[in-house]
Amino acid sequence: MITIVVSSQKGGVGKTTVSINLAHSFARSGKRTLLVDADPQGSVGLSLTRQSRTLNGFYDAIGDPSCALEQLIVPTKLETLSLIPAGQCSDYELGVGAMGVSLERVKAFFHMADTQGYDVCIVDTAAGLFGVTADVLSACDAVLIPQQAEPLGVRSVPKILEALTKMRVVNPKLHVLGLVMTMVQNRLAESIEAVQAVRNLLPENMVMRTVVPRDDIFVQASAKGLPVGVMEQGAGVLAVFDNLRLEIENKTDLHSVLN
Repeated sequence: MITIVVSSQKGGVGKTTVSINLAHSFARSGKRTLLVDADPQGSVGLSLTRQSRTLNGFYDAIGDPSCALEQLIVPTKLETLSLIPAGQCSDYELGVGAMGVSLERVKAFFHMADTQGYDVCIVDTAAGLFGVTADVLSACDAVLIPQQAEPLGVRSVPKILEALTKMRVVNPKLHVLGLVMTMVQNRLAESIEAVQAVRNLLPENMVMRTVVPRDDIFVQASAKGLPVGVMEQGAGVLAVFDNLRLEIENKTDLHSVLN
């Protein structure tokens, strides 16, 4: 199983949108996919199932080693896609603790998921690279970094890459897939300039070619509890995430495992 964490130091950059729709794309391609909500706010769960606040999930698993993973898995209408909601979070589990406190439990969680026969595990995380999110990054295979296409966002790019470089000391196998530009507005010069500024700032292989547009359909899909690809007018955005999935699969050290 390949574990891909969607993470960023900033909130509101589209982590949950990317997580849900990337997981849907992997599942549609035939990969058994597990989507894990590791954000205490439960954004993934609330986007896909209104009952998520009452369900046990990820934080219950790392809080109680005896918690069986099978009891946490929520099936979806797509046979190859399953969800684990955030669960019933305590103050300790809100991500404010020191890095390493939950690392062994997070590793055990991923091991349990692996034994269930999943090919891909996509993990949505809280903003910031500390606490439980840091432990998730210390135990995963790869990280994808959504970055909002706005001028102020560009300034935070070096900081998050520096933090991830330090994270690789703890997790040498961590593959930084790169940044994916989100909320791109093709009719707004400042948005396009922000995308180009990131491409000028970083090596070519550190910025995904695929960009995620700002589109009303994301709000409409969330209101209905669906990935955008299921929406009647979602074909265009569905293609965006299929392209993003293919880029990830074609990253050298992931391709042989996923195909």
